[in-house]
Amino acid sequence: MTHFYTIEKPSVAEYKDRGSRFLAYAFPIQTVDDFKKRIREIKEEHPKAVHHCFAYRIGTDGNNFRAGDDGEPAGSAGKPILNVLDSKTLTNTAVVVVRYFGGTLLGVPGLINAYKTTTSLALQLTPIVQKPVLETYSLHFSYDGMNEVMTVVKRFNCVVLQNEMQLFCHLVIGVPKAEEERFLEKMQDHHNVEVKKGSQ
Repeated sequence: MTHFYTIEKPSVAEYKDRGSRFLAYAFPIQTVDDFKKRIREIKEEHPKAVHHCFAYRIGTDGNNFRAGDDGEPAGSAGKPILNVLDSKTLTNTAVVVVRYFGGTLLGVPGLINAYKTTTSLALQLTPIVQKPVLETYSLHFSYDGMNEVMTVVKRFNCVVLQNEMQLFCHLVIGVPKAEEERFLEKMQDHHNVEVKKGSQ
C-alpha cells in the first residue's frame, strides 16, 4: 500500500429527523490526542446536547480505530459513523456527531440512518485527498553535505518531520513508500550520510 485517502480540512453538516437535530463534525487527525482535543472542544460548544457519538481511524495498518455510542443503543451510532469512513476508505479522519433530542424516539434503525446520513453529508462537504504512505528515516551528516541531501529529499517528495542543523545535522524525514527503494539507492551515492530507519 503506497497511498491512503483522508480529508484535508474540517466540515460540519446538519440533519433533522422527527425533531432531533444531528450535527456532524468531520476533521483530519494524526494522533488519538488530536481526536481527544477536538471532541473536548465540541462538547464545550454543545453542553446541552444529549449525545456526542464518534468514530475515527488512524494509520494504514487497519488496527487503530474506535467508535463510541455515548449512551445511544449499542451499535446504533459509532458503528454507522465508522462504516461511512470505511466505505470511503478514509483514514487519519474522525467524525463526531452531536445529537439534540427532539422528544420522539427514533428506534435503532432510525438512529443508524440518522448517524450514517449526517456523517455522509459532512464528508461530502470536504475534499477527499490521496496522500503517500510515509516511511520514517533519520539522516545524520555534516553541515557541508546539506545541499546534496536536501536535493535528494526534494527530488523524492520526502516530508521533513524534524530538523536539527548544527555542525552535524540530524534530519528526520518521511519517505513516500513508492519512492523508498529509489531514495535509498540514491542515498548510497552519498557516503558521508548515515541513513537509519525510524526516528532515532
